[in-house]
This record gives sequence, C-alpha cells and structure tokens, in this order.
Amino acid sequence: MDGTLTKNGKFTSVLLQAWEKLACAGIQVMIVTGRSAGWVNGISSLMDIGGAIAENGGLFYPPGNLDPITLTPISDFTHHRQQLAAAFAQLLNSYPTLCESHDNRFRLTDWTFDVAGLTLPELQHIDYLCQQMGWGFTYSNVQCHIKPQQQDKATGLKQVINQYFPSYSPAQIMTVGDSPNDESLFNPDEFPLSVGVANILKYAEQLQHQPLYITEAAEGEGFCELSEYILTSLSHPKS
Repeated sequence: MDGTLTKNGKFTSVLLQAWEKLACAGIQVMIVTGRSAGWVNGISSLMDIGGAIAENGGLFYPPGNLDPITLTPISDFTHHRQQLAAAFAQLLNSYPTLCESHDNRFRLTDWTFDVAGLTLPELQHIDYLCQQMGWGFTYSNVQCHIKPQQQDKATGLKQVINQYFPSYSPAQIMTVGDSPNDESLFNPDEFPLSVGVANILKYAEQLQHQPLYITEAAEGEGFCELSEYILTSLSHPKS
C-alpha cells in the first residue's frame, strides 16, 4: 500500500475515484500490506474493498468483519511477541541505533523498526542475523520486519484466495507492488501477472523476482495509470 497506492504517504482523491471505477466494473481490490493489524483494522472498515491482508501475510480482514483471521499459525500471541522482542534486542547488540516503529505496539505477528538510515549491506546483514535466530526478515520503503520465516505476502494471499475466493485462479489475479517486501507477489510461479509501479526500479537489483510490467508513473499515480489501462481494455477489448 505505502508507495503503491499512496502518493507522498497519502491516499489521493484520484486514487479513491480509481477504486470506485474498478468496483463499478466488477473488479475487486484487496490491500496486501506490511502495515500493522491495528492500522489495517481501521482502514479495512472504512474502505469498500475485497478485504485486507496485514503484516505481510500474517492476518486477513474480510470485508465488513473487524475480527482478523490469522494466516500464520501462532498458538500463543503473548509468547510470540516476547520472542520477537528478544530477537529485536539481539539486533540492538549489533545495531544500537535501530528505532522501533511507532506502530509496533499494534502488531500481532511481526516486529518492526525504521528502515531510514540503513544501508543495503546493513539490511543484508540484519537479514542474516534474523535467519540465524530462526526468523524471517523483509523491508519496504517504510520499515523493516522481523517475522516468521514462512510468512510473506504471496503465501497469505494464496490462503485467502483458496478460502474466500475459490472461483479465482492465480492467473486471474493481478498483483501490484513497489518494495522488496512485495517480491513474493512478483514470483511468476505464484502469480504470473504482476505489476510494479515505477518506484520499484529503485530496488531492481535487489529483487530475485521482477514484476512482469512496470508503470510509467510512480506510487499511487502508477496504480491509477494501471487502473485506467484495465478499464480502457474492458471498454475496448481487442478483437
């Protein structure tokens, strides 16, 4: 969502209009974000969308349902959060200036800290340290995530599709993203039709899986460009 649907960190009126046009055309939009459970709870209750996946595949909020459905099996959330806090404390031994994200208190499945100021070699080393502790790691243009190793956006999205949208196949799903934490959505073996908004080019050399298409515009304007292309194609199908 951040950097894909937003422009300078905000939803725009043009984006909301694009969403409305897609809905009128029968095309459902689902938010799949690294943002926290608490944050996505509020957003999903206010938006006319097909649901929202929070914490990079950790939780799903169905339309009209404020109670999240856990996508990553966690038997004891209190103990899980304690383990995540201990992992972050270990990272602080090597990187004492790491700053816990403001939304971390509203999370259930992962632990976040700010990405600002971290270099690519430092991010790669933090990834290594997390793997050594038995955790996964990813990051976006907003923050870094310590997470369960099996938790990612594609895994969570596949679970949701299988359970809530069984009539759709992966080939009928278009995934859109802008950051390294979207990489699983660009894997053609999982979702063959993927799009990156133009700011994904910043991370091009860091991604094993590249989006199939890249918009000319960046951030939310890139999503609106894609939306307009889809709607135009529906109105004027090729013979």
